[in-house]
Amino acid sequence: MVYDHANKGEQVAVFRGLDGRAYVVDAYCPHLGANLAVGGRVVGGCIECPFHGWQFRGEDGRCVRIPYAEKVPEFAKVRCWPSFEINGQILVWFHCDGEAPSWKVPEQREITQGEWVYRGRTEHFINAHIEEIPENAADIAHLAHLHTPGIVSGVDLRYTNSKTWEFVRHDWKVEWRPEPEPNKHCSQMLVKHALTIFGRRWPLLDLDVVARQVGPGIVFLLFDHSFLGHGVIMHCVTPVEPLLQCVSHTIFYQSSIPPLVPKFILRAECIQFERDVMIWNNKKYISKPMLVKEDSAIQKHRRWFSQFYSENSPRLRYQHDTLDF
Repeated sequence: MVYDHANKGEQVAVFRGLDGRAYVVDAYCPHLGANLAVGGRVVGGCIECPFHGWQFRGEDGRCVRIPYAEKVPEFAKVRCWPSFEINGQILVWFHCDGEAPSWKVPEQREITQGEWVYRGRTEHFINAHIEEIPENAADIAHLAHLHTPGIVSGVDLRYTNSKTWEFVRHDWKVEWRPEPEPNKHCSQMLVKHALTIFGRRWPLLDLDVVARQVGPGIVFLLFDHSFLGHGVIMHCVTPVEPLLQCVSHTIFYQSSIPPLVPKFILRAECIQFERDVMIWNNKKYISKPMLVKEDSAIQKHRRWFSQFYSENSPRLRYQHDTLDF
């Protein structure tokens, strides 16, 4: 099976060789530019171009066969991307300077051993700076304002504070902190959630969540509930192009818990997330924001996140004197 995917403006082809291993290569054949993921086929550990039948090895991108040529030139190869299959996902490493991976995504043992099983996925395309989405974890003040109204009031911010649904409220207690070495590329948001209905708290629906971010684009949302069980939502941010991010949420949950429970959790998380999406899609990124002391975690988060940039990181530049973008 061959898939086409865009990452940081790069088109890649993802395929699984007959040895079961997943490979990621540039989508376009260096011969005449055909898309390997559209009509291409897997031959052993190679991907075959649908246009002229050139075969590229997934392991290193080298061309191993040209059906009409006596010899395959040494320079005939396609770019091969560092990738890693873990937790039911295929992850690709991108570094603007071409550096090799400097850390790994941890294995979620319960997924690998089949104790937690796949129960659903959502996907959103968001018009925002790449830093806006993870920064939400440190923006503690927005939780009380944006996410207190019950999920029954929906996602449209014009109506979430409607008096019709004000009897349902979410209460949040949150703490964000970076992790020390050797995990300085990780951070944690600790969340305690309580639900009140007509002013009365329902302890059965209290929920503790640990949101552990690994690198700039992956978050493990770990759920622990005495009655509803245990599971994780894998939150992934993939930059598609400048100011356009693809965010997916994939939930794995205890196999012994009825599927309706994790599907409800994913739906509830999706409603809360889409309130943020409405903000992100209509805001601008402010590099030097006007903050008060209660916003100190935002500044700490920005210092922590800065490790994922280098001098050569792409920067968006605007021209104000023409109509060209």
